[in-house]
Amino acid sequence: MKVLLTGGSGDLGQTLMPRLLAKGDTPVILDIRAPEVARPGALFIQGSILDRPKLPGYFQGCDCIVHIAAWHGIHEVPGGKDAYDFFDLNVRGTFEVFEAARSVGIDKIVHISTTSVRNPDTLYGRGKILAEQITDDFAKHAGMNVITLRPRGFVPYWNHEVYTKYSDWARWFWKGAVHIDDVASAVMLSVELLSHQKVDGNPKLTLDGAYDYTDADLERWDADGAGSTFRKYYREYYDLAVSYGLDPVTKPFRLDISETVRVLGYKPTYGLADLLSELAAYGDEGPPRLGL
Repeated sequence: MKVLLTGGSGDLGQTLMPRLLAKGDTPVILDIRAPEVARPGALFIQGSILDRPKLPGYFQGCDCIVHIAAWHGIHEVPGGKDAYDFFDLNVRGTFEVFEAARSVGIDKIVHISTTSVRNPDTLYGRGKILAEQITDDFAKHAGMNVITLRPRGFVPYWNHEVYTKYSDWARWFWKGAVHIDDVASAVMLSVELLSHQKVDGNPKLTLDGAYDYTDADLERWDADGAGSTFRKYYREYYDLAVSYGLDPVTKPFRLDISETVRVLGYKPTYGLADLLSELAAYGDEGPPRLGL
């Protein structure tokens, strides 16, 4: 199966590429820049999802599209992208992808949205709300077979344009995020599902990470004293966490992924235990990046 990845030279596209190749699929990378690593068996098309006349040609012969290309919340900071940029790429770009796909008979699309749709006061959140409305319209009126994934933030630790040190990334992840490997797993599950059956109603599936904490832990957070719940699971890492500015008292905000589990069989694997063990083993260098 040929799977086209819009914005495929970015972090998620590059995480998906080896997984698709290992499955016997052909990744087709559509991006304005070449991928960091060229992999035998993968194809690269240099172009933009805003190239309306060219998109049908780019998509021809593909079986499924994973629509990733977007400006993100980090691009909203002062000096970054403005409302027109967000509208052009995140909103109009989504329409261009879906309309071009429809025109060449591609009906299987995994749309990467975000939990930031809960934040309509941001350019990123507002644009993604509009993008989801577009995907709903194509699912309902054009018969497109669509799954929308709503991951928490998933910037990887190896993206040094965002996080210089592993501990910087760890402090961000600590506040609530999902590992990019878990996002990639959800995408692969979605592609597999769409290839075998029609999914009703463009389901919006939340992606969160793994947790050792139970519902009872969260309800009685630190009932036995500050840091007591953290010590219950990660006692050996308490001093390490504090030394890197990770507050053991911080109560996690866990998202409901029950529908994602039901529809996809999604099982996130990366959580705080993994982060702490990596920090203990590698410090600010972080673990080696696999798959390169």
